[in-house]
Amino acid sequence: MTQKRIPLVLAGALLASLALLTLPSCVKSRTDRAEAQPRSVTPRGALAADELAHVELFKRSSPSVVNVTSLSAQRDMFSMNLQQVPRGSGTGFVWDSTGHIVTNFHVIQGANGARVTLADQSSFDATLVGAFPDRDLAVLRIDAPKDKLPPLALGSSRNLLVGQRVYAIGNPFGLDQTLTTGIISALDREIESFNGRTIRGVVQTDAAINPGNSGGPLLDSAGLLIGVNTQIASPSGASAGIGFAIPVDEVNRIVPRLIRDGRFVRPVLGISAGAANLQSALNLPQGVVLIQVVGNGPAAKAGLQAFRRGSRGEVVSGDVITAINAQPVTDLDDLLSQLEQLQVGDTVNLGVWRDGKSREVKATLAAPEN
Repeated sequence: MTQKRIPLVLAGALLASLALLTLPSCVKSRTDRAEAQPRSVTPRGALAADELAHVELFKRSSPSVVNVTSLSAQRDMFSMNLQQVPRGSGTGFVWDSTGHIVTNFHVIQGANGARVTLADQSSFDATLVGAFPDRDLAVLRIDAPKDKLPPLALGSSRNLLVGQRVYAIGNPFGLDQTLTTGIISALDREIESFNGRTIRGVVQTDAAINPGNSGGPLLDSAGLLIGVNTQIASPSGASAGIGFAIPVDEVNRIVPRLIRDGRFVRPVLGISAGAANLQSALNLPQGVVLIQVVGNGPAAKAGLQAFRRGSRGEVVSGDVITAINAQPVTDLDDLLSQLEQLQVGDTVNLGVWRDGKSREVKATLAAPEN
C-alpha cells in the first residue's frame, strides 16, 4: 500500500508546485495589461528660435530643389526595342522661371537623357542646355509651368566667413528633400574636377553631404544660394564631415554663359604650353612656357615667340608668360583659370619673360576655333 501511495503524493506535490509557479506569471500578466495603456502626452512649448529658423528656411527653399535622374539607353532583350532606364541620380535646383535647372556635370555625365522631379513629385523630361566640366557644372531645361519653378535667391561667396552656419538640401541615397546643416569649415580650398582641372576658391563645409547630394544647393542662414555641393572627402564614400561646394560667384559667372551660348567659351591666346619638366630643365622662371604660337593668333600678333630648335639643334629662347593683367601666372592651369574670367575681344596686358628680360605686351583675346 505504501508503495502505491508514493507516486500519488509526488504527483500532488508536483501539481502544487506548478500552481505556485504559474500564479506569479498570471499576476504579472494582469499587471502588464494594466500598465500597457497610452501614457498622457506632455504638451511641448514653442520651438526655439533657431529651430523655427531651420523650419522656415526649409519650407521656403525646398520647392526650388529638384531630383535629377540620369538615363541611359538599353535594348529590351525580348523585343530588341531601345528604352531609357535610370543610371544614377543627383540633385539640382531651379535657376529661373523659364525652366533652367543647375546641377553638377558628373550627375549627367555619359547619360543619354535626364528626368527632373520637382518637389511636388511631378516629373519632366530634361534637355541639356550646356555643360562646363572644368567646373563640374551643367544646365538642364524642363518645360514646366512657371508656378512650379520658384528660383533660389542668389547670395555672394565673396564675404563668406569660416564658422557661419550653412544648410544643404538634396537627395542623398535617393532620399529626396533632405536637409542637413553645419558650418563653413574653410574657404579658398582647391579640388580637382572630373577632367583633371583645378577648381579654386571652393567652400568647405561639415554639413552632411552624401552620394545623391551632388548638384544641390548650399545655403546661408538667410536661405541664399552660396554654393553648389559637388564632392566629399571620404575613404568610405559616405559623409565624413568634409564636403566641398563650388562658390556661387563662380556659378553665377558660368551659368548665364551656358544658357546663352550652350557652352562656356573660354577666350584663347593661340598658344601651346610646354611641360613642367621643360621649365625646370631650361631653368626658366615660373609661368607658361610657349612651345607653339598659332599664326595670326592673339599671341602671334602681340609678337610672342615659342621655344624652338635652331639649325644646329640648339634651343632658341622663346617667351614665358608670367602674368595676365598684373596677376601672376604659375602654370597652364592657372592661365586657363584667369582666361575664364575674361571675354572674347578683351584686351589684356601680358607679363612676358625672354632671355632674362621681362616686358609687358598687349593682346586681344580671340574665340576658340572649335
